Amino acid sequence: MEYSQEMKNRLKRIEGQVRGVIRMMEEEKHCKDVVTQLSAVRSAVDRALGYVVAKNLETCIVDAKNEGRSAEDAIQEAVNMIVKSR
Repeated sequence: MEYSQEMKNRLKRIEGQVRGVIRMMEEEKHCKDVVTQLSAVRSAVDRALGYVVAKNLETCIVDAKNEGRSAEDAIQEAVNMIVKSR
């Protein structure tokens, strides 16, 4: 699968968020603020994961259709990836 610049940019933003959390820890910020930022990181990772799975599913369905196959296997694989990520 080809990963778009948009996907890579999402992960770079997450990387920046994680660096920010580390900086907060080094500056001994209040734990409530650190936890809030970690929750934001987790949410961003979940959104990125959903985006990658959705784009992968889209590609797999188009490929299956072009090859005359059913899209059911691609859909099941995407569902399995989402379940595994939890």
